[in-house]
Order: sequence, then structure tokens, then C-alpha cells
Amino acid sequence: MTALKYSRQRESIKDYLMHTNAHPTADMVYLHVKEQFPNISLGTVYRNLNLLSDMGEIIKIPTPDGADRFDGRTVPHYHFFCTECGCMKDMNMECIRQINQIANESFDGIIESHSITFYGKCNRCLHSHSEAAAM
Repeated sequence: MTALKYSRQRESIKDYLMHTNAHPTADMVYLHVKEQFPNISLGTVYRNLNLLSDMGEIIKIPTPDGADRFDGRTVPHYHFFCTECGCMKDMNMECIRQINQIANESFDGIIESHSITFYGKCNRCLHSHSEAAAM
């Protein structure tokens, strides 16, 4: 396998993801990186996000709205996706390590990892509904 050529654009994308907890879409990453690299294309951002994800340097998180989200935090952790406003947040909970073992017991193969996203309404959306109902 040949070494991957260094890219300032790719490094900027990775650095942005390492320093945000917003779980941005590719479009959001593009808008941020475009400030530093005005000539960067959306296609270049997509290619680098997919490459970084394939290399395990970032996590790609599919969402029900069709726009993948990206996370620079690669340690095992879970996510929450608000079905109302579309925000995505890290869950502050311990990973269920034995879930891989449990899954292996009913699978003809080897489970190496898992990914869990919880779905519901975030606190902000819950409060906006209760305030609207009170009016």
C-alpha cells in the first residue's frame, strides 16, 4: 500500500472535525473549510470525508434525513439524533461493550464493533412544543 500524499485541505477538514461537537454534514464542513481554502470544491470535501472515514480517522454517521454527519471523535460512543430539528449530539453514557459478544452468539461470523444512534426529540424541541401548547 502506498503512502497517502499530504493534503492541507484534508488536514483542515480533519482538524475542523476534531474541534467541533456539531457533527456537521459535508455541506457544513465545506462552508467552514471554504473560509480557509476559497477555491476548494464540494466534491473535494466529499472525497476527503469519505477517505478519512475509510481510513478510520473520522466517523461517518448515516441519518434518517439522508445527510450523513461526520465526527472527529473516533473512540466508541453513541449518538442522539433529534427527529424534529435534526441536531445530533454525543450521548454521555458508557458503551455497552458486551453487546458485541451477545451479537456474536446469534451471528455466523465475527462482530468486531457496533454503532448505535438513539432517535427522539431534543430538550430544545420538547420545550418549544410545551411553550407553544401553553399559549
